[in-house]
Amino acid sequence: MGELKIGDRVQVLDDSIEGIVMRIGKDVIRIRTDEDFELEFTPQEIILVEGQQSIRVSSDEVNASRLEKEVSRKPGVRVSKKKERDVPAMEVDLHIHQLVPDTRGMSNFDMLNIQIDTAKRQLEFALRKNIRKVVFIHGVGAGVLKEELGFLLRRYPQINYYDADYQKYGLGATEAYILQNPREN
Repeated sequence: MGELKIGDRVQVLDDSIEGIVMRIGKDVIRIRTDEDFELEFTPQEIILVEGQQSIRVSSDEVNASRLEKEVSRKPGVRVSKKKERDVPAMEVDLHIHQLVPDTRGMSNFDMLNIQIDTAKRQLEFALRKNIRKVVFIHGVGAGVLKEELGFLLRRYPQINYYDADYQKYGLGATEAYILQNPREN
């Protein structure tokens, strides 16, 4: 694979996520998906897309990859997935200046409705795509958006939510954890 650059179109291996490279770090690449989410992956988890089609892989390479996966699994041994805390959370920034180009002429009520509608739309996307963790960045402020977000999240029985990582977000974010099996709680 060639050297990735900001603006390159990439796909995530073993998932149906595609997007544009926004930032390239030492061990992590941040992409913005077509649904306007920013997610981080390791360089090994993504492939470069040329034009609108991904890089061609021969059937021999696909078969070799499948064989390698089958050989690495022993019968009766369960392969554990990444620990839950290591899986990057989907981040949704609800600051109004991130959602609309201009707030002139908008009331606080209008802005709050846009923010809550965005949160609901992104939450529904996460549910459809089986994304386990979503961090809603709402800021500190007067706490109205945080309360409305809590009201929204309480309407979903399969979601637990709590304050997000203080070291990373301070007091201005809420993390929603989507239970795959509602009996997990």
